[in-house]
Amino acid sequence: MKTLILGIGGMTNGGKSTLARRLHQQIPNSCIIAQDTYFKVVFSVLSALHMDKMINDVDLWRKDPEAYMNGQGLNKEMKTLTADKGVFVLIVEGFLIFNYGPLNVLFDKKYFMEIPYDVCKERRSSRVYKPPDPPGYFDGHVWPMYLRNREEMMLFLDGLSPKEELLAAVYEDVCQETEIVEVSSSKSNEGVVLHVLFNCHNCVQL
Repeated sequence: MKTLILGIGGMTNGGKSTLARRLHQQIPNSCIIAQDTYFKVVFSVLSALHMDKMINDVDLWRKDPEAYMNGQGLNKEMKTLTADKGVFVLIVEGFLIFNYGPLNVLFDKKYFMEIPYDVCKERRSSRVYKPPDPPGYFDGHVWPMYLRNREEMMLFLDGLSPKEELLAAVYEDVCQETEIVEVSSSKSNEGVVLHVLFNCHNCVQL
């Protein structure tokens, strides 16, 4: 079975979920696993997340994507596949997905959403959290944690670019990757991993 795992990471309120949902709507045989659904408590650190449960769900998808999607009630989003055509795509999105080693090594493609400090702070302050952020939480914790985690990142997307532009760039890249998966799987069992660097208006294949 041909599979592709995408990682969409980035700072809080950077547009990760929006991009993931829109990709899911355009990519057949795809589903999303969102890191935000695995919180134990609302803090921006790995220890606040049930990462063991998240990895377990990713492993279930890897073993049998179609069965996993049916189990999640996602079969209506699927387009018909034949036994030898099509690629199942898993979209994993979250703010710390690239900072957890067992998960990070599974990605075939990685995308990281970036927005400036002032935009991020404004978006964060406009959203309602339960429990709400305590005074000084963004400057004292959220932003410093992002800067520390960013050092481990490799690939970046400009979160201020028009949403349609971001979607088109990533969608085109994913389509190219699924074609590679289809071709390579017919010749070899070895996976193909490409790294892509995005800026606001173009992409460069590395």
